[in-house]
Amino acid sequence: MSSSRRTFLQLSSLAAAASLLPGSVLAKGKSKPQRILILGGTGFLGPAIVTAAQARGHTLTLFNRGKTRPALFPGVEKLRGDRDPKKDEGLKALEGKSWDAVIDTSGYYPRMVSASAGLLAPHVKQYVYISSVSAYAENATPGQDESAPTAKLADPNVEDMGKNFENYGGLKRACEEAAEKAMPGRVANVRPGYIVGPEDRSDRFTYWPVRYAKGGEMLAPGAPTDPLQIIDVRDLAEWLVHVVETGAMGIYNAVGPQKPWNMGALFDACQKATGQKGTKLTWVPGEFLDKHGENGDGDIPIWAPYLGKYKGMHLYSNAKAVKAGLRFRPPATTVRDTFTWFNAQPPERRKLKAGLSPEREQELLSLWHKAQQGGGGASDAGSPASPGDAGTR
Repeated sequence: MSSSRRTFLQLSSLAAAASLLPGSVLAKGKSKPQRILILGGTGFLGPAIVTAAQARGHTLTLFNRGKTRPALFPGVEKLRGDRDPKKDEGLKALEGKSWDAVIDTSGYYPRMVSASAGLLAPHVKQYVYISSVSAYAENATPGQDESAPTAKLADPNVEDMGKNFENYGGLKRACEEAAEKAMPGRVANVRPGYIVGPEDRSDRFTYWPVRYAKGGEMLAPGAPTDPLQIIDVRDLAEWLVHVVETGAMGIYNAVGPQKPWNMGALFDACQKATGQKGTKLTWVPGEFLDKHGENGDGDIPIWAPYLGKYKGMHLYSNAKAVKAGLRFRPPATTVRDTFTWFNAQPPERRKLKAGLSPEREQELLSLWHKAQQGGGGASDAGSPASPGDAGTR
């Protein structure tokens, strides 16, 4: 069976199951069928949106370059082109066509978002732009809502993420503004945190249950109470369809889960998902890891130390989105489903793309044990306890 065929069947079964979940926003009532254009649609979030929308009876069109899994969703209309109007045929395939709504999953530069939103403005009622909580100016403040200050670009014309992705947040905010300028009052700017779950090609979240399953001494960053915010790709996709169905506009933080979650709960979920009882967690304080380059920008994925400028990174407010219908499956379910999905992949895919290498993990553990023996380490109580750090990528 081809990988595209296998992926299609997996996505279809996941969507069908999701539509039956009691807590799913899609489990509620029927909606008038909509014609939805997705800019992208074959990466990670896009396919989840397609399957969620199909489960609700909507008609989909995908616009992309046709380079990523082009055989996915054979029954869906596909238009080929480029987000950059200066390249090849650009946006010409969209000209003269109309839809009820567009969901933009692939807009990274304001010039290109301006071009697509401007072209589609007379032909769609609503523009849903997938932004990021990286659009905020800082991560130090816990509980930031949609009114918090946002990032600014030093050069408004830059079309480069920067060596360390320093432009990413400012570009996302500029894209939001570009969409709103082209379609004032008709834009929903959605700011997710870390999007996780089955089919995640980054392996950032997948690393945790996969590593836990291997057993032995495992580095657990920070403290059990260090907060953690994620959103299952299926929950986000279902809610985006709901946003279209209800015509919701404005800015929304799409972060989860429903109730505060933390690193300790993540490892509990990993144990239950994997059945592994031979893993010994060694909690290494955030202060210590920060001193050794593991501070949210290192090799430890998703987690960030509950310290200083990172203190609000997993504590964004989702109250507005929840009021607008965002619902969450239990995060332990996401851990289980992600682990199950990963183990079903062919051998060549089961090579993690993110996380600590065994060598780096052992290096950090050795440094920590040595510091403890010499009395030079921080308290083994870990980093300061409190709820939250919201993923920003």
